[in-house]
Amino acid sequence: MKKTSLLIILLTASSVVLAQFNRYLITFKDKGNSPFSISQPRQFLSQRAIDRRNRYQIAIDSSDLPVNQTYINSVRSAGNVTILNASKWLNQVSIETTDANALASINNLPFVVSAQPIAARTTGSTIQKFSELPLSNASFNTSKTTTDQSFDYGASAAQIKLHNGDFLHRHGFQGQQMQLAVIDAGFFRYDVLPTFDSLRTNGQILGTWDFVDRDTAVAEDDSHGMHCLSAIGANMPGVFVGTAPKTSFYLFRSEDVSTEYPIEEHNFAVAAERADSLGVDLCSVSLGYSTFDNAQFNYSYNDMNGNTTISSRAADLAAKKGMLMVLAAGNEGNRSWHYIITPADADSALSVGAVDTLRFVASFSSYGPSSDGQIKPDVAAVGRNAVVANNSTGLPSYGSGTSYACPNMAGITTCLWQAFPEVNNMTIINTLHQSADHVNTPDDRVGYGIPDAKKAFVMLQKMTSSSSATFGQCHVNVNLNLKVDSSMNVIVERILSGESTYTNIHQFHSDNTYGLQSFHYDDNLYGRDMSSAKYRYKVAIGTDTAYYLDSSALAIDIDCSHIPPANNSIQIAPNPFQQQLSITIARTRQTRQRF
Repeated sequence: MKKTSLLIILLTASSVVLAQFNRYLITFKDKGNSPFSISQPRQFLSQRAIDRRNRYQIAIDSSDLPVNQTYINSVRSAGNVTILNASKWLNQVSIETTDANALASINNLPFVVSAQPIAARTTGSTIQKFSELPLSNASFNTSKTTTDQSFDYGASAAQIKLHNGDFLHRHGFQGQQMQLAVIDAGFFRYDVLPTFDSLRTNGQILGTWDFVDRDTAVAEDDSHGMHCLSAIGANMPGVFVGTAPKTSFYLFRSEDVSTEYPIEEHNFAVAAERADSLGVDLCSVSLGYSTFDNAQFNYSYNDMNGNTTISSRAADLAAKKGMLMVLAAGNEGNRSWHYIITPADADSALSVGAVDTLRFVASFSSYGPSSDGQIKPDVAAVGRNAVVANNSTGLPSYGSGTSYACPNMAGITTCLWQAFPEVNNMTIINTLHQSADHVNTPDDRVGYGIPDAKKAFVMLQKMTSSSSATFGQCHVNVNLNLKVDSSMNVIVERILSGESTYTNIHQFHSDNTYGLQSFHYDDNLYGRDMSSAKYRYKVAIGTDTAYYLDSSALAIDIDCSHIPPANNSIQIAPNPFQQQLSITIARTRQTRQRF
């Protein structure tokens, strides 16, 4: 009798809800009786995803397991129900139904925690999407000369050089071997525009998926994602070049521009999961949420704490899996909302505000901090009068919005991480913070400021280096492990006790491609009257910059005063001799060096 009454109540409630909504989020209690095992991750993760976890010592856990298919099948068979998307991280499925009996049955399943409405039946959003300024044509040159290591950037030169991104490009870091997912609202005509000729010709588009329509077609949808993609991947020398033009991409549509409902956050979560499973390195996400077409879903500023919304939880889970999430801060600076929007509040992501090429903050860029006091946005990039491709010809146009600052920064971040894949996502984010121009005075407009890729590179080069010095038999062996290429020289300098300045004693030249290399130098100090020797390494990166590595490990106490002078000598004894002659030849040990 009680169960019958409960069913009637559920049916009545479901009928009322169904009058407004037709899409729901079903949350499960567990992943019990899963046919998958975390000890066999190849069942549900690509080898590239597994390699990422191994590289950064990230454990595979139950959140990596797919949603229990038996649970999904039970939801599907409850009635007239369409399964939309399943999130393994959140242990949820989104469904579409107008069947009140089915919804009541789903609520009554023993493994279901809840069945909550997430999107309305009607279309036609009252929310202004993205809110970038209209595109306008940019000026550009007609020259198309380029080499493999140097670009004529055309109209996009200023937004790349603001971060010294050209430094990374000159030294060969243009996104090769890196994978980036752009999660957006559509990629209108990306498959035909000349902006992306190189991506298509070189097979740099690795895959597409539309999480709204659940198919592979993304070129007929909104153009917003295409604009964002162009900021990273354009390669039209002399006209328009992106911040990481040799990156490989996945293009995922999660946003439905006709409505604004939390189901789009769920779509984003599932897209991020797909990226993770494929082994993607970074995601560029120029999407954000605060208020919705139905006010019952609206967030408050207090919800912008990095732990509340669907999308911020998903962004942090993606970071936990080792991906680097680059997120637009939002364009609410001139509006009543004012603050960052979610998922830009995620504490383990890189949130990006907007400036122009003269470093002035864009008035529309959302204010931080997050409601729990995190410095947000983290950094800033060009988002006011940013260069992106137009819809008709793919030639450069100017547009404004943190949506464009985000991919500009994502490309710079990709090239930097390409150079130092041995460090994890949080180390890259922290290094970008430390390289930025407001690092000592972070604020609520640009966070730590505008990152400098050259400074960040040097910081990481130092961080990943190691050096040592050992003493024996009046020889000092100095050793260095450093990531360099043929454009980078290493100079050994020394100062002895009693001397006032360092002296250049040796220079190493590399003719190798970029990678970790070992340098060894044997310094012969025979016969010198001294008590100590100190060494340091000067690293010269082409004509771009030079710096000294930390030399604290290269100070040696020495006593060679008892050793004969370091000259070749001949001694004859006795002198004069009569019957027996003894000849002693002392030779200076030769300095040995290896490279």
